[in-house]
Amino acid sequence: MRGLPLSGVTVVSVEQAVAAPYATRQLADLGARVIKVERPGEGDFARRYDTTVHGHSSYFVWINRSKESLTLDLKDPRGRAILHRLLADADVFVQNLAPGAAGRLGLGTGELTRRYPRLIPCTISGYGTSGPWADRKAYDLLMQCQTGLVSLTGTPEETARTGISVADIAAGMYAYSGVLTALYTRATTGTVHPVEVSLFEALAEWMGQPAYYTRYGGSQPSRLGTQHATIAPYGTYRAADGREVLLSVQNEREWAALCSRFLGRPELTDDPRFATGSARVAHREEVNAVVAERCARDDAEDLLKELESTGIACAGVNDVAAFLDHPVLTARGRRREVAVPGATVEALLPPADLAGVPARMDPVPAVGEHTDAILTELGHGAEEIAALRADAVV
Repeated sequence: MRGLPLSGVTVVSVEQAVAAPYATRQLADLGARVIKVERPGEGDFARRYDTTVHGHSSYFVWINRSKESLTLDLKDPRGRAILHRLLADADVFVQNLAPGAAGRLGLGTGELTRRYPRLIPCTISGYGTSGPWADRKAYDLLMQCQTGLVSLTGTPEETARTGISVADIAAGMYAYSGVLTALYTRATTGTVHPVEVSLFEALAEWMGQPAYYTRYGGSQPSRLGTQHATIAPYGTYRAADGREVLLSVQNEREWAALCSRFLGRPELTDDPRFATGSARVAHREEVNAVVAERCARDDAEDLLKELESTGIACAGVNDVAAFLDHPVLTARGRRREVAVPGATVEALLPPADLAGVPARMDPVPAVGEHTDAILTELGHGAEEIAALRADAVV
């Protein structure tokens, strides 16, 4: 798309599920031409995760706008030949196939870099392409379990998964930034660096703080629901009307303000049990009892107003419907209409605003919607396309 930062960059992606499509959607957001290669007929299996968005999958609609869909049977030599014709002129190739599948199809990084010296291959795997777990399948919740994230999430009585596909998102973000870095390096030095990201290592990076805390503190952070394991008071408290209010105190200045102006107990400011962050964490139950008693006196809206006037970070606990109607999204104009097959949906703009660069919010493609156009672009005639379709190659 002309006028966008990645205009002129072509990305071919043999992708499925979440991690790779999330990476390539962000490249498409910046103007790259993203050709999404899908299985003939059924397409990316993420299309069938659910049917809640006008009959389409909420996952698929979220991470596949602004792409072209090409269906190819890559097990058929004719399908692979078409893919290689695309790769000959492409800038980036992204794949998150099952372990070993790319190599069996002749799409391994080594072979691609020898055949296409300018192409930047990007591999997204579960546990990396080497090492003892290279052949294991990997899904988001498995990664949350293997990195210890699940052991930190939930209540003292029960663990919980995070409510979003955090490992997939982490891997998609690192693949996106890795590809951008590789494009920049190629443009400035002529050197091509293949990119590799694993779900496990992406989420492992996000586990950095609890990892350091555990390694050097002797025990891992406690699992405390909405409470913060290493800061107090930081969590939700129930108001008189039954709603929950979250507040956060992160330094002694804020603690003093909370004590004198919100709690009405200035003598607690210098109480040895509460005078430092570490002391408040050590006496969390006593801190929580004082804050909870105060919060129980007023309704949530009144508490939020008083906390804000005191200079204490606070928020109501939204459900997803409340988030969708958030006044910040409305006031900042963060919503746009995006077409999906047979309908339109409301989507949020990409979070990174580039001054003077309009957002690209093109349609979500139907399975194989651009197959004929891409094949024609490659020089295939109508009869040849019809024959390929009859043989289920496309």
